[in-house]
Amino acid sequence: MAKFPETTSQSPYSPYDAERTLLRCGCGQDHAPQEHALAATDPDALSRDFIEASLVKAMFPVESVRRNFLRAVGAGTVRAAIASVLPLGSLQAMAQDKGTLEKKDLKIGFIAITCAAPLIMADPLGFYKREGLNVQLNKTAGWALIRDKMVNKEHDASHFLSPMPLAMTMGLGSSQVNMNVASIQNTNGQAITLHLKHKDKRDPKSWKGFKFAVPFEYSMHNFLLRYYLAEHGLNPDTDVQIRVTPPPEMVANLRAGNIDGFLGPDPFNQRAVYDEIGFIHILSKEIWDGHPCCAFGVSDSFIAQNPNTFAALYRAVLSASYMASQPKDRALIAKVIAPAQYLNQPEAVINQVLTGKFADGLGNIRNVPDRANFDPMPWQSMAVWMLTQMKRWGYIKGEVNYRQIAEKVFLLTDAKRQMKLAGFTPEAGAYRKFKVMGKEFDPAQPENYVKSFAISKLAS
Repeated sequence: MAKFPETTSQSPYSPYDAERTLLRCGCGQDHAPQEHALAATDPDALSRDFIEASLVKAMFPVESVRRNFLRAVGAGTVRAAIASVLPLGSLQAMAQDKGTLEKKDLKIGFIAITCAAPLIMADPLGFYKREGLNVQLNKTAGWALIRDKMVNKEHDASHFLSPMPLAMTMGLGSSQVNMNVASIQNTNGQAITLHLKHKDKRDPKSWKGFKFAVPFEYSMHNFLLRYYLAEHGLNPDTDVQIRVTPPPEMVANLRAGNIDGFLGPDPFNQRAVYDEIGFIHILSKEIWDGHPCCAFGVSDSFIAQNPNTFAALYRAVLSASYMASQPKDRALIAKVIAPAQYLNQPEAVINQVLTGKFADGLGNIRNVPDRANFDPMPWQSMAVWMLTQMKRWGYIKGEVNYRQIAEKVFLLTDAKRQMKLAGFTPEAGAYRKFKVMGKEFDPAQPENYVKSFAISKLAS
């Protein structure tokens, strides 16, 4: 029969004092009859105690050793020790899948790009409502404003560029606030788009003096563009200009001749083709197939204060991500995220992006089904790669503890558990290897990787 641990000094039934047989209460719920009053007044206490007891059992599997240890140091000491090394708030949130929501009304910021498809579609398709959440999606003008609203706690959760929570946690470019990447919103889904007047300049070596736009300094767009230029012999800090431009303004700037091109998010690459202003030079998946772009994130304090709400929000977003990952649903998704309150773009443009059947502006119709994808796994090796590029281009000075930062910010363990519940089958491990422009990245050797480039701030 199942065993249920008894209580601590903080509640009537300590998980550290003894074990006893679980009996079903007459009310029909899975707690013992003597725990009925506790379950009614504090339904989360039993779950909290069960998690802590399970951790103690895992650390001290031999019962006699466990009992002697607990008698020697006391339950309070053990509880404090566990809390100091393990994210109990997050673990509790994952265990209390249907616990009482601490906060039902939430404000979530987003930028109007296809990368945010899971966060956006979860509203019209009812994923938030199903979890008992009343979500207000706030369309936000640019990434600096997204950051500031999270720092100032005007938003409860947000659509982020995946490097942003790393930078915010390190205090780069803003006040230091501990942020988390709960899931990756999208993989691939970007492109380098050039003005039509550059049709005859397909060789990047001819781009010296070009002006490019990226959406933010701490973005995969900036890092991928810099990588691509450097691999073709151009120094991104001296041979070209790179300007931060909000995504919705990129096409207008291309039309006006203020920029020669951009590495930006969709649907704006496809919109430039649709408006007959630009052409798609290269998809970002051709630089790094499977690269992360945007993320869904929350602060440490939000998780600590609202563990059940965080779990519910997590379930909603991952369920939407699972639907978005299915090619058969892409046309429907294009339809529901196209309206003015969301992307405010022609459905035909979004459909080309999500289905991967698109005009490239050079007279070709291309069929690339994984042009945009929605694998939510926040691999910690991805975070390490981003940190190497921050170091390479001078955004980070001095020594970097790559693994410590990656594991603090990218919530891989939590994501795997919730992904299983949402229908994904997550791969094992945390530091998956990958290739960028044919060069393998080994996350175990980040400093060697940083030093391997001929063009970088470190080499100049």
